[in-house]
Amino acid sequence: MMRLAFLAFLGLQLAASPGAGEERGSYEETGSYVVTGDAIMQPLVGGKGDPARGAALIADRQRSLCTLCHSGPFPDAHLHGTLAPDLTGVGAKLSQGQIRLRVVDMKRLVRNTIMPSYYRVADEQGRRVATVWRGKPILGGADIEDIVAYLTTLKG
Repeated sequence: MMRLAFLAFLGLQLAASPGAGEERGSYEETGSYVVTGDAIMQPLVGGKGDPARGAALIADRQRSLCTLCHSGPFPDAHLHGTLAPDLTGVGAKLSQGQIRLRVVDMKRLVRNTIMPSYYRVADEQGRRVATVWRGKPILGGADIEDIVAYLTTLKG
């Protein structure tokens, strides 16, 4: 339990590090979306995501933080986390809509998850959030669609 809390704290500290926030200036405001069951069926932004950009985002430990907790068919396997499910084959197990909701706001499905809500702007009262991150999502809608496009290609 102590290790889990430390790793979650470490992930939040990395997210608030100076290098992480510098790229955030181009992010759009979060849009509305509709949750149907355990999925968000409609893309967050127009057009399809780019799987190559999604793969790059997942591997980017400064922006998406995915590989802090998840393992999978990503570069630098020795840096992959073991706190969350391996994402190998996730595209065969979950639909695009199911993957989208899990990236947008996993807390809707698992209240106590340590996975960040990448597209939700959290209530920041009482929380230590770096100035560059206040009032902004961790990832924009296009970034999330790129990640969804990549993860749906992972069929086996």
